[in-house]
Amino acid sequence: MSPKPSGRQKLNPASTPDAYEHPLVSRYASPEMVRLWSPACRYRLWRRIWIALAEAERELGLPITAGQLRALRRAADQIDFQAVARYEGKLRHDVMAHLHAFGDAAPAARGILHLGATSMDIVDNAELIQMREALSLLRRRLAGVAAVLARFCEKYADLPTLGYTHLQPAQLTTVGKRGCLWLADLVTDLKRLDWLAAELKCRGLRGATGTQASFLKLLGSAARVARLERSFARKLGFDECYPVCGQTYSRKVDLEVLAVLASFAAGAQKICNDIRLLAMLKEIEEPFEKSQVGSSAMPYKRNPMRCERATGLARYLISLASSPMMTLGAQMFERTLDDSSNKRLVIPEAFLTADALAVLLHNILDGLVVYPQTIRAHVVAELPFIASEEILLEAAARGGDRQMLHERIRQHAQKAAEQVKRYGRPNDLIQRLKSDPALAGVHWPKVLDPARYVGLAGLQTRRYIRTHIRPLLARAGRKVARPLSLRV
Repeated sequence: MSPKPSGRQKLNPASTPDAYEHPLVSRYASPEMVRLWSPACRYRLWRRIWIALAEAERELGLPITAGQLRALRRAADQIDFQAVARYEGKLRHDVMAHLHAFGDAAPAARGILHLGATSMDIVDNAELIQMREALSLLRRRLAGVAAVLARFCEKYADLPTLGYTHLQPAQLTTVGKRGCLWLADLVTDLKRLDWLAAELKCRGLRGATGTQASFLKLLGSAARVARLERSFARKLGFDECYPVCGQTYSRKVDLEVLAVLASFAAGAQKICNDIRLLAMLKEIEEPFEKSQVGSSAMPYKRNPMRCERATGLARYLISLASSPMMTLGAQMFERTLDDSSNKRLVIPEAFLTADALAVLLHNILDGLVVYPQTIRAHVVAELPFIASEEILLEAAARGGDRQMLHERIRQHAQKAAEQVKRYGRPNDLIQRLKSDPALAGVHWPKVLDPARYVGLAGLQTRRYIRTHIRPLLARAGRKVARPLSLRV
């Protein structure tokens, strides 16, 4: 069993007040996701790709020695970021700066680095690997959230609660069935993440405009170029490459990735808004720690700050989804560079935000506090109205005039509603109905049992967990990510 996540904040001790610090890194996202999008990870991936290219080219007979490959592998993690900065200040080109720094770290292999390649043979493939790994982490996180929520749904599958349509009391449902509405959206997101991960491909080795002309010159035939690319992709963990591209993979890929992340954000926002409303009704609350302060002015407050934070993060992630659409539309011919600065911001931030949301959602759902007596009190207050049709049918079945009974119940209901709304008094409809001789034959304990009015909610909940969620979680198996401590 993974330890229960804590809600305690742990601020970054290395932060400095004189420089901007991104809250996604210092407060919200997990260390695992932060590392995936760190400069060290990004640029080590570049070196891994340069090595994979050299290995594949040697396999195809290009004059690259085993010693040169060993030199590259030894230097793979020895990144001199100060040297890179000096080169970039001079060259104004980040890939060339890293290429020179790598050559300095492995001088014996300097001359065989980047043979036939263009910058996007390195950068795009690295970003696809980063997205693949980030999707994998996010899928494990969502599977963990689904497991926690499924347990909640099963536990409260039969607890009657007021349903709301138009934010007004409606027919009863159960606490567990309402949770299944949240769970179904999460499962949709999890399936879309699975699909997305399966569809993500390697950009491959395509050269400056996607024609592979430089590699054709190096290798002499289309068949050998194809063998080179297959070997290169396998070394990077891909089974396939995108069949066509320009200088870059189509930025529609980024659009699809962000659309799935934004869909998850919208669902998370809906879940957390529901919990905020339930907290207002004092029916269900998010976790609240013993020494936690709800308000600096009002000592009694128990604000749903986790859910409020989640909805803020969700709105931000949803807003990010518009950028890849605009970037795709702005690309001209085989490639223009106006994608680069935008992608550096949007792609990492989208994954960091989605990760923060998933961690937060796990913490909230794993610690939900349910107040059955308050829930029942609200049910009892509305039950006379909800049960009125059942009362009508039973009285008519015992020989009463259906139309006359309908009118009498309607009049009683209007008067009871007036007492509640105008004077703030308790709902006395049942007392009014019990005192009406026309309804003397009604078996009141039976018609006032809340369980009569939840329909198949409990059955639906258990069936959904059994037939959909348990098989899904079984497939996820060990891929479920452990819960993390939160930073507020």
